[in-house]
Amino acid sequence: MLTIDDATSLCTAARKAADELGVPMSVAVMDPSGHLVAFVRMDGAPWISADVAQGKAWTAAAYGAPSAAQKDKMEPMPNFASAVTAMTHGRYTPQTGAVPVYRDGALLGAVGASGGTGDQDESVCSTAVTSSGFQTTA
Repeated sequence: MLTIDDATSLCTAARKAADELGVPMSVAVMDPSGHLVAFVRMDGAPWISADVAQGKAWTAAAYGAPSAAQKDKMEPMPNFASAVTAMTHGRYTPQTGAVPVYRDGALLGAVGASGGTGDQDESVCSTAVTSSGFQTTA
């Protein structure tokens, strides 16, 4: 499981990566059970990005895979995606922009971002994970 120091480090690294892109974002770090461990909303990030970042991180933590994998899986099944979103009280967010956090093959949680394009959000998350000494795959 991620410590608060790990989660803070991930938020700091993500914020640095977003600053380098010039895109203000919200960043959420979840534990493997989908509970929020750390969160940062940069000045200028859209207000809705706070909820979207958390949903993306929750989705990546739930499946131990980038949230984009769920986006790809659900594209041909929009009714099912809507049903899963409703069943999870809006947490399930099958959109690009979050990655899992692994250490030594163990899922520790996930990082999600929102504020840029999905690809920018995912890039910021991946950069944060690898620059903090973790992996995005088992």
